[in-house]
Amino acid sequence: MSPTPAPRPGTAWHPRVIAGAAVLICGLTQAACGTATPSSSAQTTSAQESGAQNTEETGSARPGTPTPRPPGETTAQVPAPTSTAAVDVPHEGREQALVTGVRYGRHDTFDRVVIDFRGELPGYTARWVNKVQQEGSGDPVDLGGRACLHLLLTHADAHTEDGTPTWTGGPVPASLTTVKDVVKTGDFEGRVGIALLATERRPFRIREYTGPDRLVIDVAH
Repeated sequence: MSPTPAPRPGTAWHPRVIAGAAVLICGLTQAACGTATPSSSAQTTSAQESGAQNTEETGSARPGTPTPRPPGETTAQVPAPTSTAAVDVPHEGREQALVTGVRYGRHDTFDRVVIDFRGELPGYTARWVNKVQQEGSGDPVDLGGRACLHLLLTHADAHTEDGTPTWTGGPVPASLTTVKDVVKTGDFEGRVGIALLATERRPFRIREYTGPDRLVIDVAH
C-alpha cells in the first residue's frame, strides 16, 4: 500500500483517511499493551465473591482454619433457627470423647459455634438458663448479665490423661452478632459444661457431623 501523502497547506484530511488512521493506531496500541482492564461490573463480581469467602468460620483452636461445611451446604441455603426449645440427646454407651477445640463464624442470619471432638460424639443437653453452676465445685458462674445457652456434654473430657486442658474457653470474634462469649463451666468426671453468652435468648439448633466429629450450634441473630 502506498503511503498516504501529507496534505498541502490549507487542505483538510478526507474523513475516510482519518478513520483508517484511527483504526491502525488503535490496533497497534492493543498489540503493545495487551488485554484491557476488566469492566467495573467484573470487578464488583470479584469483590462479592471475595467477601463471600470471608464468611467461613474460624476458631480459637486453629486460628484461620476454615470450618468444614456439611456436604453441599452454602450460607444461602441454610435458614435461621426457629426454636428456643431445650435439646436432650443422651448417646449412651459411647466411648469418652475429647473436646479438642471450639470454632466460630458469623452467617447472614445466625452465629455458628462448632465444637470439635476426638472420639465418638458425646451425649449433650442444651437450654437457655438464668444461672449456671460450675461442674464439680457447684460455685456460681458469672454470666456477666448475658443470656446463657448452656450445653452439658456427657461422657466427654476437655483435658488429657495428665490433666492438660485441651480447651479453656473463648475468646469469641467481635464479628459475631448474638454470641458474645463462650465460657467453659466445668470439666469434671466426664461432664464438660459450655456456656454460650448472648445478647438475648434467641432460637437455636444443634446438628451432629462426622469427618471430623463435631457439634454445630447455630444461634439466630
